[in-house]
Amino acid sequence: MILFIKLLLAHLLGDFIWQPNSWVADKEIKKHKSIYLYVHILLHGILAAILAGEISFIPYAILIAVTHGIIDLIKLNFQKNKTKRTWFVIDQIAHLLVLIAVVLLYENRNIIYFWQNNEFWILLTGFLLVTKPVSIFIKNIISIWSPESQNSHQDNSLANAGNYIGILERLLIVCFILTNHFEAIGFLLAAKSIFRFGDLKEAKDRKLTEYVMIGTLISFGIAIISGLVIQALLLQLP
Repeated sequence: MILFIKLLLAHLLGDFIWQPNSWVADKEIKKHKSIYLYVHILLHGILAAILAGEISFIPYAILIAVTHGIIDLIKLNFQKNKTKRTWFVIDQIAHLLVLIAVVLLYENRNIIYFWQNNEFWILLTGFLLVTKPVSIFIKNIISIWSPESQNSHQDNSLANAGNYIGILERLLIVCFILTNHFEAIGFLLAAKSIFRFGDLKEAKDRKLTEYVMIGTLISFGIAIISGLVIQALLLQLP
């Protein structure tokens, strides 16, 4: 795990901290002809080798640098102005998967290590549960109370903002429970109430207020129960 953390730090330094906007712009214009692309690749290899701190890791650092360059080239050649956000996410996920693969390879482990790791499956299932599946569940449960005024307020809201906020708050709640910081859940609920208070007060719609409260309480309730179940399952592992 510490090796992965070091490689992740190298990635963050190379991709975000020590990559000026001028490099990014030059790469997007010149693509494979940009000198900064190759400087960027070299930087990632050097950072990975230095932070790993072992001579035997140098070939793996070269592998990280080469694959990083290939992934970046694919993104540069296929992304468009409208798809930059999508390709950014794909690009970062691909880099992280490479780092995981390199760590497993260097540590003489394989995918079976995760396949046989019960803790991994419990956490993966728990975190996935409180994302979109719970959002769909809540949407179906409270749809029978959906006030008409909600539709008029959606025009002034970001697309799917409520859905993403719900997912993030549930993920945070599960993390708080697993780290035994139950008090943080109260702060999260208070923060959401403060931000929501102005909108609900302005709307002057009791049905909308009750609708939001029901959705929030169901969301928090499911997240808390999920977190407690995950914690209990993890404690039962040998």
